[in-house]
Amino acid sequence: MTDTSPAALARQLLGILNRDGDRLKRIDDYLHGRHDDPYMPPQADDEYRLLARRSVSNWLPLLVGTPAQALYVDGFRSGKPAGGLPAPVETSSPEWEHWQRSRLDARQAAIYRGALTYGHSFTVTERGRAGQVRTKGLSALRTAALYEDPANDDTPYAALTVTAWPAGDTRGRARMWDAQHEYTVTFRGLDDEKGIAVARLRRHGASECPVTRFASLVDLEGRTLGVIEPMIALQNRINQTIFDLLVAQTYASVKVRTATGMAPPIRRDPETGEPVLDENGNPIPLPINHNARRFLFAEDPDVKFGSLDETPLGGFIDSVDMSIRHLAAVSQTPPHHLLGQIANLSAEALLAAETALSRKIAEFRTAFGESWERVFRLAAELTGGSGSEDYKGEVIWRDMESRSLAQAADALGKLKEQLGIPAKGLWRRVPGVTQTEYEDWEELAEDEDSVRQLSTAITRATPDEAVPEAA
Repeated sequence: MTDTSPAALARQLLGILNRDGDRLKRIDDYLHGRHDDPYMPPQADDEYRLLARRSVSNWLPLLVGTPAQALYVDGFRSGKPAGGLPAPVETSSPEWEHWQRSRLDARQAAIYRGALTYGHSFTVTERGRAGQVRTKGLSALRTAALYEDPANDDTPYAALTVTAWPAGDTRGRARMWDAQHEYTVTFRGLDDEKGIAVARLRRHGASECPVTRFASLVDLEGRTLGVIEPMIALQNRINQTIFDLLVAQTYASVKVRTATGMAPPIRRDPETGEPVLDENGNPIPLPINHNARRFLFAEDPDVKFGSLDETPLGGFIDSVDMSIRHLAAVSQTPPHHLLGQIANLSAEALLAAETALSRKIAEFRTAFGESWERVFRLAAELTGGSGSEDYKGEVIWRDMESRSLAQAADALGKLKEQLGIPAKGLWRRVPGVTQTEYEDWEELAEDEDSVRQLSTAITRATPDEAVPEAA
């Protein structure tokens, strides 16, 4: 029989952090530019190692930032009541008040970036000391969750987040939640099961664990995968190619001048004129001050001058370009986002290039939207609202696609004229419109309609002035 005591849950959760720690740390290192060194000879000197450090060209933050910048929740529509119409999207709804109280307009980006980087991130929805319910993000590097079915369950059986790592004689601290209670956990190390102590703190007030997972991709084994880990091999290839390019550029990118049949000048004793010998009995040559402004000449006709051609760098540059294109194709990132080549591209070509990225963003919105809906249900339960069982609610994502306002206006006008769609139903499809602007438009439209109705009523109530007949 499985042990589900708080101490056993804490051991399992800390064991998950210990098991996944190295993998997540490697992902974190690559995100912040701490990459593996490219291959170099075992006897490489300091100059080689300097070139290796300079060869790191970190493309991975762009793979995280590009889809993350297109993810922005702009509203929430509660579910359709029995026999009624769907509720409108309002900034004054209890769900949106919770969103604003938690300052998630700005903080939602960190949750998405964490999920895209490591494969998952977390939030916890809880009642604070002042009694107000807030939601905040939790790092995947510090947080673990247990699921009965990790591939299909949205609700964790238990979750733990580390608030302080152990240092020296100071024990580490963590918070843990199950379906009813919150616990404080202290531990000596992630792999020290005997050094774990658990104490019950309080009831958290929800009917299930208040931690919600945001996963960019979950397979049927319950494993999560972000956008960085599959790209590490391609990133290493780019770094190796750039390192080879820097080596060739440093040592072999200029012509080498040669001279044969000519001995260098040697150091001589100023009094006797005899050559000065080193400890091995060989003459000591004098340094030659030669640069691009000086030239060599020789009186001996047997001396021959020549040159060795420089190493062409075009092949290295083409290889870097090819690797970046592979990175763009595998990560579903438009090539012009990485290469910066957007000259002479039509609007249709740009739209086609961003189709794969749009599909990937739509997949992320579907996964993250389900997580936000659970957060809103938890917040409604903790505040005593009516949305704790609202499984028909819908997160409204802001349209972040780049479209011309003139093209959008032309398309919306055709939808109204040709298909008879009400103009008010098309307002949300105006590029860049926010929920606040939409509500302002509604108020202005109501004011204009009131003025129009008043004007019509006055016109009908006022009799026409009699027109005098001609004499």
